[in-house]
Amino acid sequence: MLLLLLLLLPLAPLFLRPPGAGGAQAPNATSEGCQIIHPPWEGGIRYRGLTRDQVKAINFLPVDYEIEYVCRGEREVVGPKVRKCLANGSWTDMDTPSRCVRICSKSYLTLENGKVFLTGGDLPALDGARVDFRCDSDFHLVGSSRSICSQGQWSTPKPHCQVNRTPHSERRAVYIGALFPMSGGWPGGQACQPAVEMALEDVNSRRDILPDYELKLIHHDSKCDPGQATKYLYELLYNDPIKIILMPGCSSVSTLVAEAARMWNLIVLSYGSSSPALSNRQRFPTFFRTHPSATLHNPTRVKLFEKWGWKKIATIQQTTEVFTSTLDDLEERVKEAGIEITFRQSFFSDPAVPVKNLKRQDARIIVGLFYETEARKVFCEVYKERLFGKKYVWFLIGWYADNWFKIYDPSINCTVDEMTEAVEGHITTEIVMLNPANTRSISNMTSQEFVEKLTKRLKRHPEETGGFQEAPLAYDAIWALALALNKTSGGGGRSGVRLEDFNYNNQTITDQIYRAMNSSSFEGVSGHVVFDASGSRMAWTLIEQLQGGSYKKIGYYDSTKDDLSWSKTDKWIGGSPPADQTLVIKTFRFLSQKLFISVSVLSSLGIVLAVVCLSFNIYNSHVRYIQNSQPNLNNLTAVGCSLALAAVFPLGLDGYHIGRSQFPFVCQARLWLLGLGFSLGYGSMFTKIWWVHTVFTKKEEKKEWRKTLEPWKLYATVGLLVGMDVLTLAIWQIVDPLHRTIETFAKEEPKEDIDVSILPQLEHCSSKKMNTWLGIFYGYKGLLLLLGIFLAYETKSVSTEKINDHRAVGMAIYNVAVLCLITAPVTMILSSQQDAAFAFASLAIVFSSYITLVVLFVPKMRRLITRGEWQSEAQDTMKTGSSTNNNEEEKSRLLEKENRELEKIIAEKEERVSELRHQLQSRQQLRSRRHPPTPPDPSGALPRGPPEPPDRLSCDGSRVHLLYK
Repeated sequence: MLLLLLLLLPLAPLFLRPPGAGGAQAPNATSEGCQIIHPPWEGGIRYRGLTRDQVKAINFLPVDYEIEYVCRGEREVVGPKVRKCLANGSWTDMDTPSRCVRICSKSYLTLENGKVFLTGGDLPALDGARVDFRCDSDFHLVGSSRSICSQGQWSTPKPHCQVNRTPHSERRAVYIGALFPMSGGWPGGQACQPAVEMALEDVNSRRDILPDYELKLIHHDSKCDPGQATKYLYELLYNDPIKIILMPGCSSVSTLVAEAARMWNLIVLSYGSSSPALSNRQRFPTFFRTHPSATLHNPTRVKLFEKWGWKKIATIQQTTEVFTSTLDDLEERVKEAGIEITFRQSFFSDPAVPVKNLKRQDARIIVGLFYETEARKVFCEVYKERLFGKKYVWFLIGWYADNWFKIYDPSINCTVDEMTEAVEGHITTEIVMLNPANTRSISNMTSQEFVEKLTKRLKRHPEETGGFQEAPLAYDAIWALALALNKTSGGGGRSGVRLEDFNYNNQTITDQIYRAMNSSSFEGVSGHVVFDASGSRMAWTLIEQLQGGSYKKIGYYDSTKDDLSWSKTDKWIGGSPPADQTLVIKTFRFLSQKLFISVSVLSSLGIVLAVVCLSFNIYNSHVRYIQNSQPNLNNLTAVGCSLALAAVFPLGLDGYHIGRSQFPFVCQARLWLLGLGFSLGYGSMFTKIWWVHTVFTKKEEKKEWRKTLEPWKLYATVGLLVGMDVLTLAIWQIVDPLHRTIETFAKEEPKEDIDVSILPQLEHCSSKKMNTWLGIFYGYKGLLLLLGIFLAYETKSVSTEKINDHRAVGMAIYNVAVLCLITAPVTMILSSQQDAAFAFASLAIVFSSYITLVVLFVPKMRRLITRGEWQSEAQDTMKTGSSTNNNEEEKSRLLEKENRELEKIIAEKEERVSELRHQLQSRQQLRSRRHPPTPPDPSGALPRGPPEPPDRLSCDGSRVHLLYK
């Protein structure tokens, strides 16, 4: 590839010029080169070093560039084959046109044991040419002595020179040892043996081929079994007479025979072996076959895969060497063509499990390599697994009997109708074993005459006869052997060896037979017979399709020329070739639009409510009752609820509304709106409840704090919470930003009977370490929620003038915490269900925002509306002239509490007074016993005495009464 680019680099300025960039005046376009030439009819031009696409893209070729004319089919170039671009912008020999004309067969220009005289033309033989045939001495001409070329066809069949033959009684016998499989995996001997016998009769009747010898056949039934073949092989080798050549049938037997034959200096010629392993010249040095290698099927299969656009295939094979090596070769070829073998199965005798595996793996284009008996087992399982129909295409070997699927087989339990249904529509690739041109062969028979003659010899109908398709190969194998032996023996007067001198130790005769076989080239009933370097036959491939229970020809393929001849008669159950795999349609699961619109309306109304509450709070911020509720924190709560409600909109946006490039921004919007909304809304409420608990739950230690609680401390706490969220989110988005990810679900089969499956996908906002970040975020927020619930519970009985709505805040915290603690894990579980996850998360946001706004702001609105507390304290005092103000209820409650405390003190004092009275009485009684009483004065006056000390004065009710003032 690199070398091609280096070669084309100097030509790039010419190739890249726009069409018509120099006009069409070739003589004046020397700087550009020569204008491109169109190819002749039925031909083409080979542009060296250029691809087809490059040729289409240019109009001029550079100076000294050469083009070469080529023709298609049986045509030859008449005129210059190569033209060169000259410096003046013209091509060489433009005065002589180059044409592709039809030629007659070149085989008529040579005659074995004779001479050919061509008149009326030159090589090659064109229309109007005439040939005359003359035989050498000791030979006589059989057929017409003259033939004329007309429209690519000779007027008469090609004659041949026949030797003046020795009388039959004086001819020496040459023996052929053959193994015909009359039963088994491939019962090809049923038709091939009669074809060989017919060929022997035709050869032995010819006076120009082996005139002094007669070919005779000794054969056995190998049953296509190597074990059985081993027995008969040794019988052939150790029993007289000596065999000059061995002719096995199926590949497994041929492998055995060919490996042993080299030890006996025997040539092996097979008529039915297709194993690629037999092409190994080191292992099988004396092996030839008129049946092409099975690998010849593979280029045809690859060509068909490319024609129908299949890139994925599966294979199933019987575990034998021929099929394993064929499949290995196919794997290499499809890999070069950019095709993948996705699944490869093999079996020894029972194909049930491999067929089930093919079904499980959704195999569609399947190549099957197995013998005929196993093919019936495979397709019985295929029927059971429903691995046939319009979605599937099977590629089989073409050398089965035409009705192989209708033959009774006790090893399967499927009916003929079931088998017929299972095999319908499959494709077979088969080596062309019968000359389609129907021209006369070396035996002076056409292919159709051969079929008719063979059919008369068969005991059964050709479709029921094994090996009928391979019979032409067996017939031509005898002719190839006869011609090689004829050349070795010096037939026709040439000096040669005596075939009767052959024995298993005579390698000289074996080498001469080998060279003669290797140079074989003749027209047989199967087509042109020639062997490649590995001893394998080279041939075309026939492509057939089973249509309506019978095989129909749909094309031919010549792998040597990469030429596919297509008849356009292929039929498909579904109307067109199926796909090589189930067509997977990727569909995204989008959020229900009805749900999105409904929740968006609720969210919009919530934002309106938040704006109303915020406006109310700002407008009435001068009212004492509003001032005592920390209105700025309430404003932050309203703003936080608005942001959280706004997060519902990006939360519901997906690929239905936005493109892929916009998705990361939507992910960011979701995170920041929801995070900041929670921080502002919940953070401001948490700040209130935190400070209420900190300042007012301890009576003695916090007395000074109650007097000095300043608003900036509350704002600083909210700022700290918001700052922590902003810092966390910023680090998250810088280190591991959110992006669009795709979650893929299991494939779904549509209800319609179409060869597609649905692959549902769902879009998510995610990052590489999403779980780590969510763990940090949810852990921090969860602790705040739990702490908020605890503080709300602890402060439920606290009463303070500084923050008069802390009970409402506690109630809002309860609702927000419960909803958040439930929603977070549930939405993670339901993340694969877009509607449920969105509904749960969005409604939790909406409800928590609504509850917060209603609990915090509606009571204030109601109080101000129902009690008319719209003025400040100074305005209310000027209007009424009394001491009643907006804080009257609070003062009354404080006075009642103080009165209850005073009552407790009075009760204690009264108890003390009672004790003192009791002590006083006790003292008086004691003193009266010590000092008797003085007689009363008659005048009635009290006795005089010293005055009582002050502490002994009796307590009267007036002093006790003073304690209550």
